[in-house]
Amino acid sequence: MTPTITAFESSPDRGQGLARDMRVRWALEEAGQPYEVRLVSFSAMKEPAHRAIHPFGQIPTYEEGDLALFESGAIVLHIAEHHAGLLPKDANARARAIAWMFAAVSTVEAPILDLQTAKFLEGDKPWSEQRLPLVKDRIRKRLGELSDRLGDADWLDGAFSAGDLMMVHALLRLKPSGMLDEYPSLAAYAARGEARPAFKRAFAAQLAVFTGQHPTG
Repeated sequence: MTPTITAFESSPDRGQGLARDMRVRWALEEAGQPYEVRLVSFSAMKEPAHRAIHPFGQIPTYEEGDLALFESGAIVLHIAEHHAGLLPKDANARARAIAWMFAAVSTVEAPILDLQTAKFLEGDKPWSEQRLPLVKDRIRKRLGELSDRLGDADWLDGAFSAGDLMMVHALLRLKPSGMLDEYPSLAAYAARGEARPAFKRAFAAQLAVFTGQHPTG
């Protein structure tokens, strides 16, 4: 059965691949799986029908038969567990790849999202100028640690995995700020992710929503 995912009808990032449905699209493209997309407006996301699938009224969601999932990381993990190409066959390597998925969302992405909050939601507050350097310092700490761990390797733990997919997408949120360029190895790592054919197909599909072409995947 072809799964259906939800995406913004009008994405805040203007189709630049930052919305979280991008991760799910990318995972499905890596797995070679067709999918349908249901576009959702901001008002519809808060309606009972959508909240029945996503209790927090956000995107993406994933529906396949009797299964309905929310949270992009959980959806990517489900895809990776059921299709080849995103998790290693070796049990220990598989466990490490999943650990990197969690690290991407909870350890690396969290301070990056805090930067977006500080800039766009708190920028007019009287304490904003004092807080922003602290937020950036927390990001730099994580980026330094991640850069040290990556070293000169192409990917985090051997071959490309769902851990890299989630980590690259988290790092791409930093591109507009220029902070990623302070860490050449991480900038190159993110660029390798963007160069993957599956990423390019997913990006084009998300961008096409903004340009009005509305592909289904």
